[in-house]
Amino acid sequence: MSAVKKGDTIKVHYHGTLTDGTIFDSSLQREPLEFEVGGGMVIPGFDNGVLGMAIGEKRTINIPADEAYGQKQEEMIMEFPRDRFPEDMTPEVGMQLMMSSQTGQQFPVVVADVREDVVVLDANHPLAGKDLTFDLELVEIKGGSLIIMP
Repeated sequence: MSAVKKGDTIKVHYHGTLTDGTIFDSSLQREPLEFEVGGGMVIPGFDNGVLGMAIGEKRTINIPADEAYGQKQEEMIMEFPRDRFPEDMTPEVGMQLMMSSQTGQQFPVVVADVREDVVVLDANHPLAGKDLTFDLELVEIKGGSLIIMP
């Protein structure tokens, strides 16, 4: 029976929870996640967590924040003048918005606090600073690409 190794393309069902049991994502009601192991397509802890699994195997992995989305970065939290919001918009804590950088690249932010003259925006990934738990089930191993060296 073959086991997952770096370079394999696999399909895996997953159910992701925070340490308090809150579900943040799950593939159980849709197609399994397909990715190349070691290809940088998923967070490092997930990539490493599937190594050695066999088809049909179930496994629970615990991923510390540093192997998931990293720690929250203070430089990703910014104060934005409230008078620069559109007049018809009332910012509220938890509201998700899109901002544009000086180069025109768009990125998501979440309203973290609303004060009299500024709105505090957080551009960190929503799961930054959080330890994650995944229940996994390996569905398929497609194998990696064969590279022939001269």
